[in-house]
Amino acid sequence: MTVVGTPPPLPVRDKAGAREQGQGALSPMLTRLADERATGVLVREHGTLHLTEGRVVHAESPLAPGLDVLLTAHGALAPGDWRQAADRAGGPAGAARLLLDTGRLSAGALELCQLSALYDAGYFALAPSSTPGRFRYGTAPRVSVLRPLPVTALERETLRRRALLHRIFPDPVTDSAPLIRADPVAAPPVPPRQRAVLERLDGVRTASDIARELGRKAFHTLVDVRRLAAAGLVSPGPTAPGPAPPPLPPVTDPDIALLKRLRNALEAL
Repeated sequence: MTVVGTPPPLPVRDKAGAREQGQGALSPMLTRLADERATGVLVREHGTLHLTEGRVVHAESPLAPGLDVLLTAHGALAPGDWRQAADRAGGPAGAARLLLDTGRLSAGALELCQLSALYDAGYFALAPSSTPGRFRYGTAPRVSVLRPLPVTALERETLRRRALLHRIFPDPVTDSAPLIRADPVAAPPVPPRQRAVLERLDGVRTASDIARELGRKAFHTLVDVRRLAAAGLVSPGPTAPGPAPPPLPPVTDPDIALLKRLRNALEAL
């Protein structure tokens, strides 16, 4: 984990207590930042967590639809209202607060959507990473939820979601791969929610693409996809063939080359 900026000294903690508290922790650095009551931005491979005094106030991930999608997809807010608020507030960061202050969005609807978006993006942000993250101290959050979320609550919910997906279908390949439709001989009936997912399978879209197109939370779409995979109705698309290997150099027989040199020498006499 790379730390950007000048961090305050970390508190000295009892090692036994730290091990006890850290059981099941998804990010030891995040746990330390929560104990430190740090404010800033934790950037990980699949998402970003914004902290204020050690609590999560915003999360975002390219794999999860943003707050604007969740608010406008099902009628909680007209798309035009969001665009107008974003223009007036100078971007999406202040749009939600402006809509709340002007009465175009109720506090209950905003809190529900904010927490849904936070848990959704936080699930991906806490996914296993192949690269180290970095923390920027003192950076103000882009969007602040009405009720900051303890780190332990986000980690606990993320672990619960992982376990749920594993129970439904243990192979995670369908979470991120382009998906195609499989048609078994005796296909089971599919509820309307899952049918909407099936209708968008084209070998190009991933589960996250479908979630964004349908205006649904990405994790809930992962649940639908894994249930469809367990029923034999969905599978990862074929991987694109790699580049053709370069042609092999011509094989030269050393005996033939020697004979040619001898022939050329005799002809020159």
